[in-house]
Amino acid sequence: MPLEWSGSSPELLLALDRASGEPLHAQLNRRIRDAVRSGRLEPGERLPSSRELARGLGLSRGLVQDSYAQLQAEGYLVTRPGSATRVAAGAAPPAPARPAPPARPSPPLVADFRPGVPDLASFPMADWLWALREAGRAIPTADLDYGDPRGSAALRTVLAGYLRRVRAAAADPDHIVVCSGYAQGFALTLRALAASGVRTVAYEDPGSARGTSAAAAAAGMAAVPVPVDGDGVDVAALAATGARAVLVTPAHQWPTGVVLAPHRRLELAAWAAARDAVIIEDDYDAEFRYDREPVGALQGLAADRVVSIGTASKSLAPALRIGWLLAPPRLTAPIVERKRLDDRGSPALDQLALARLIESGRHDRHLRRMRAVYAGRRAALVEALAEHAPHVRLTGLDAGFHAVAHLAGPRGEAEVIAAARERGVGLHGMSACRHDGAADPARLIIGFGDTGERAVRAGVAALAGLL
Repeated sequence: MPLEWSGSSPELLLALDRASGEPLHAQLNRRIRDAVRSGRLEPGERLPSSRELARGLGLSRGLVQDSYAQLQAEGYLVTRPGSATRVAAGAAPPAPARPAPPARPSPPLVADFRPGVPDLASFPMADWLWALREAGRAIPTADLDYGDPRGSAALRTVLAGYLRRVRAAAADPDHIVVCSGYAQGFALTLRALAASGVRTVAYEDPGSARGTSAAAAAAGMAAVPVPVDGDGVDVAALAATGARAVLVTPAHQWPTGVVLAPHRRLELAAWAAARDAVIIEDDYDAEFRYDREPVGALQGLAADRVVSIGTASKSLAPALRIGWLLAPPRLTAPIVERKRLDDRGSPALDQLALARLIESGRHDRHLRRMRAVYAGRRAALVEALAEHAPHVRLTGLDAGFHAVAHLAGPRGEAEVIAAARERGVGLHGMSACRHDGAADPARLIIGFGDTGERAVRAGVAALAGLL
C-alpha cells in the first residue's frame, strides 16, 4: 500500500554525483526510474513537489519540472490538475511468482481451552488509556531521557507497596528491576547467576521444561528437572541434583496447580541457605484465587535468597510487555547491569501508566472483576464436566485460570487431543510440560482464562463420550 501524506511533502532520498560528468537531469531521470522499477516507489505513491525536491537536491526547480515531464511522457509518473505527482499504476515492477495457495483454514473452534492466556476481551482499555493520558500529562521532561535501567522510580515505588500489600513480599524499590516480562527477567537472572559461578539450574517437572532449558543454555548453564508431588517441588530430590539455583511456582504450581506446602517452603529456604543457592520464584497468577486463603510470596520468607518475578501479563494482558523482578541485594547490581546492556531500560510512559493505574485503585478494581469472571468460568467447567464426563477428575482449581483433567479411559493424551480437534475443541496435554515429553499418565491442561462460560459449556458438551 502506498504511503499517504497529508500536509507536508514527502521526502525522497536520491543521490546525484556532480563529479561524474553525466548531466544532472539525466541522473535525476535515471534515479527516479530505478526507484520505480525496483519497487522503492510503489504505484500510486506521491513524489515530493518539484520545489521541495529541487531544494533538497540543490537543483533548479525548472530542471526537476522537466524531469517530471519527461518521466510522465515515458509512463513512469502521472500528474492530474490540483493533485501531486505520483507513480503511474502501470509502472510497477513485474509481480513475483505467486506462492502456492495456503491450506484451507481450519473451521473456527467451538472452544479452545488453551492455558496461560487471560481474558483478552476484558482488558480495561478505557482505564489504560486514562492512565496513559495521566502519565503523559504529568511526566517531567527529565523522565523522557534514558533514565535508570532499573526502571521508573515512580513505578518501582508503587510496585514495592503493591507487593508488600498484596503478596507479603519484603519489597524495596531499590531492588526492583522493571523488565519486558517473565522471559527477560528470567534470562537476566540466569546470566547474573552464571557470572557468579552457578552452572546448573533446576526446575519443576512437570513445569516450563522447554523454556527453562533454552534460557539456561543461552546463559551457558545446564538445566535439570526435579519432580513435583502433592506438596510441591521435592526438596530432597532437588538437593541430590547439586544445582545452586531452582525455578519454582510456589503459589500455584505450573501446570499441576498444587500449592507449595508450608514445610516444603521451610525446607526450600533451608536448602538455599545451606547450598548458597538462589530460588527463582515465578509469581505468575497469584492474584486469582477462589477456595483458599491467600498465599504470600516465597520471597517474603527468604528475601536474601529469592528472586521473585512478576508481570502484568496475567493480570492485564501479555501485549503490555511489562514485568518486574525483586532481587536480593547481592544480585541487584549484576542484574541491573545486564538490563542496561540489553536495552537501556523499559518504555517510560507505559511504566508511568501502570503506576498510575495501581495508585488510582483501578488495577485492584479490575482484579476484583476478573476474579468473579474466572470464578464463573471455573464453575461452568466443573458443572459441564460433571454432566458430560462425570468420571473425569479435575485438580488445580484453587487459583489461576486453568485446571488439570486426569484421563482415566483407554484413549491416550494425543488421541484425545486429535479427536477433540475433529469435534471443534482445542485441548492441550501436559506432556509438553514434562522434560521427557511423556504422555503417561494422561493429563489435559484445561485453560478457561480466554474462553467464556458459554464456550466452556459448549466445548465440554462437544466432548461428551470422548473423555
